[in-house]
Amino acid sequence: RRTALLAALATLAAAACHAAQPAPRVRVAQGILSGLRAGSVNAFLGVPYAAAPIGSNRWRAPQPVRPWRGVLAATHFAPSCRQPLTPQGIGPWTSEYVVHGPVSENCLYLNIWAPRHVSRSLPVMVWIPGGAFISGSGSVPVYDGRHLAAQGIIVVTINYRLGVLGFFTDPALVAEAKRRHEPPGNWGLQDMIAALRWVQRNIGAFGGN
Repeated sequence: RRTALLAALATLAAAACHAAQPAPRVRVAQGILSGLRAGSVNAFLGVPYAAAPIGSNRWRAPQPVRPWRGVLAATHFAPSCRQPLTPQGIGPWTSEYVVHGPVSENCLYLNIWAPRHVSRSLPVMVWIPGGAFISGSGSVPVYDGRHLAAQGIIVVTINYRLGVLGFFTDPALVAEAKRRHEPPGNWGLQDMIAALRWVQRNIGAFGGN
């Protein structure tokens, strides 16, 4: 009985210690992020890399994210960019390869998986999802970065504007972009560049090189 009691107490103590572990926090240029633990990996999900491309920012080059106060919870995937949804899959692509929603115009977010314990500068892999510029998301299940991160690689997946919201333009939009001294058109490609720049500036805080 004494042995069983000691074993039970040890189990409870271990569980309490595990539950008491604080969520991982990282300071980036815009403020502090609070992520979540996934085994030997820290995950930061739904991290904004550009301002919401809505209102006056629609069909415009991605704009910088404003700094936030306090701690931003990065514990859930953000909405994917607007696109047709086929949650059951399509053709050879099963459900783990497709977007399950929700979708929104406010979608310029990225996700980061990094080892919990970093003793050296680690390589970084940025995954830009395909989909013929009309579908795709950094939160597609098959892009889960935990397994590579457990091997010592920091994984980043991104969203970018798709379809008409990402690649439509006309002379009026070109003229407006020139007036603002911004590159015109190909908004989705500009999102990719903005995400890569965010990673370049901030990934060192996660242990990346």
